[in-house]
Amino acid sequence: MSLWGRLARFVTGKDHGARMEAERILLEADFGVAATEAILKDAHDQTTLEAAVVDLLGPPPARLARADRPPTVVLVCGVNGTGKTTTVAKLGHLLQREGRSVLLAAADTFRAGAAAQLKVWADRLNAPFVGGGRGGASDPAAVAFDAVQAAAARGIDTVIVDTAGRLHTDERLIEELRKVVRVVAKQQPGAPHESLLVLDATVGQNAVQQALVFAAAIPLTGLVITKLDGTAKGGSVVALRRAVPLPVRFLGTGEGLGDLEMFDATAYARRLVRAE
Repeated sequence: MSLWGRLARFVTGKDHGARMEAERILLEADFGVAATEAILKDAHDQTTLEAAVVDLLGPPPARLARADRPPTVVLVCGVNGTGKTTTVAKLGHLLQREGRSVLLAAADTFRAGAAAQLKVWADRLNAPFVGGGRGGASDPAAVAFDAVQAAAARGIDTVIVDTAGRLHTDERLIEELRKVVRVVAKQQPGAPHESLLVLDATVGQNAVQQALVFAAAIPLTGLVITKLDGTAKGGSVVALRRAVPLPVRFLGTGEGLGDLEMFDATAYARRLVRAE
């Protein structure tokens, strides 16, 4: 049954029990307390429910920035298990389809096999790759530095930097991320031009805490929400957008290279409310 199908008789009900049941349905869908209260204040039918969700999701996000002088530097961060490295590859594929050339940089020098994983994706994209280890730089900031330098030398217009999957409670790793930001900023004016945080839709309110910590550590420009193909808890996107004043830029909807879509609040609200 669709979200509206489950909510309809309780939203239109006037007694306290109906209100509590509507709250329960929305909270189980991971909307969070604040978004749930806002929705129930305005939603009276399917149309107003969709409108309330769109309003909470905010205005349409801008397209990814382009540096005045290439390369554009896009930093991708997040905790382990969010699909961050796969998102880097998907984003590279999306930009290639727009006619942009990309270089992938594996600045995750902490996780065994991280660079090799990204190298496989780079090969599939036929994109140049810079990584650490085996004679290369072992410091994440040094890898990012080398990547920007290589892109400039080869005339590549976008560098996508995959950073180490950090526990948002690990201050040492958060500081390493800050160092990457400082290094690329000194090397390329305005860099990083985009700093995207990848969050897993299935972890619910924990994603809100992750977003708050990362946003306090570095100047984020947007969110990428992954694993929406495997969860009915799509309200987490609304909760995130309300808790963190950052636009949702992309949605990850599967494991394939093409499974990354530009975020559209109206389409998302319709799918969230009406999908069975």
